Amino acid sequence: MITADRLSDWRQTLSVYWQPGVRNMLFLGFSAGLPLLLVFGTLSFWLREAGIARSTIGFLSWVALAYGFKWMWAPLVDRMQLPWLTSYLGRRRGWMIFAQVMVMLGLCGLAFSDPLQGLGSFALFALLVAFSSATQDIAIDAYRIESAEVKLQGYMAANYMIGYRLAMIVSGGGALGIANWVAPTEAGYQLAAWTLAYLSMALLMLVGVVTVLLISEPDVQPDRATLEQEAKVEEVLGHQAWLPESFRRFMEWFFDAVVSPFVDFFRRYRWQAVLLLALIATYRISDIVLGVISSVFYVDLGFSKGEVGLVVGVFGVAMTLVGAILGGMLVARFSVMRILLVGGILAAATNLLFAWLAEVGYSLVFLALVISADNLSAGLATAAFVAYLSSLTNVSYSATQYALFSSVMLLLPKFLGGFSGVMVDSFGYPAFFLITASIGVPVIFLILLAMRYVPAPSSKYNESIA
Repeated sequence: MITADRLSDWRQTLSVYWQPGVRNMLFLGFSAGLPLLLVFGTLSFWLREAGIARSTIGFLSWVALAYGFKWMWAPLVDRMQLPWLTSYLGRRRGWMIFAQVMVMLGLCGLAFSDPLQGLGSFALFALLVAFSSATQDIAIDAYRIESAEVKLQGYMAANYMIGYRLAMIVSGGGALGIANWVAPTEAGYQLAAWTLAYLSMALLMLVGVVTVLLISEPDVQPDRATLEQEAKVEEVLGHQAWLPESFRRFMEWFFDAVVSPFVDFFRRYRWQAVLLLALIATYRISDIVLGVISSVFYVDLGFSKGEVGLVVGVFGVAMTLVGAILGGMLVARFSVMRILLVGGILAAATNLLFAWLAEVGYSLVFLALVISADNLSAGLATAAFVAYLSSLTNVSYSATQYALFSSVMLLLPKFLGGFSGVMVDSFGYPAFFLITASIGVPVIFLILLAMRYVPAPSSKYNESIA
């Protein structure tokens, strides 16, 4: 039975999601999530409809490796000032605006490009979108961490995920729906359909631009331990009088911005750091490798743009949100590691359903069933994984360390995904999906090893969502 006090608490809890600072993450999450499918699933559908070979599509998916290398320039986003933008908007907002404008330019470039006429320039525009989108992710993650106290971080992350997934519905099902409205699948490939779709997506990036212009720059200071460590480095380098002053300053910056976050991680976990990085690098491998070729798979089975847009782009993303909510509840009820293990098992097992669909062939009912199970498990696994990565991060280096973890998570799977078209051409779809399921098995053993040898995650994350 719900008492008045309990109801009041429930209402107050829900109201937190619409507080200005927390609400902003909904729109920033939308801006962050919009470009992803436009250089991944939706782009693959476009290329396949244009008649581009599966192997070429697989290799072009490597542009998304920008998300896997963002740790390399995350320190620049953390410390480097942009001309005019930083002084006028601030460090975080300046980088967000810069990245958003570059995403818009890249999407417009794709819109006015024809992959049949110039695949090289087409790939360069896709790379620009991916690189700029990854840069936006770095800046938004840093803003989220710095703009609210620890107790609000859970709400911030939840709103961010909702916005992100809504954007995926728009850039997946919405973009395909626009293209199908202009030129139905039966009419054959028409460039104008994709031009309008991608111009519409570029226009929607204004949601992020307007949000950045309306929010305020977070005012944060480094913690005491970080300042003491940086002071020691400055003292050591200051005694090296033989070095040029400009070079000493660069070395101080390089150590503080680039070296310290990585040294801190290995200092805290020592040899277990290798185990953790291996787990992070492979946890999503089954889903991501399959995801590279999934849109091509739907085309080859005979599904139209409208059908894929509705079932995969809308219904599928909605099921991912349900899975994420379920995952968050289970993480709160049980340990993060247990749900991480369940997510790893489900991620590998649900890939077997795609092998089943490949044997069944065209069937909207079976497609909906497969997408439901796969996206539900993916949402659950992602919720547990984000919680786990948050527990590994030192708050003194949140932006760079989180960029490292999220980059490592994508690097190997995206690289292997580039060969997905070749594997399908060589073995066929059923065997390919069996392979993607089997490469998820070692992940389960890595989780079990981490449960045994790595200290339990701190309660820092749990406290943030209490």
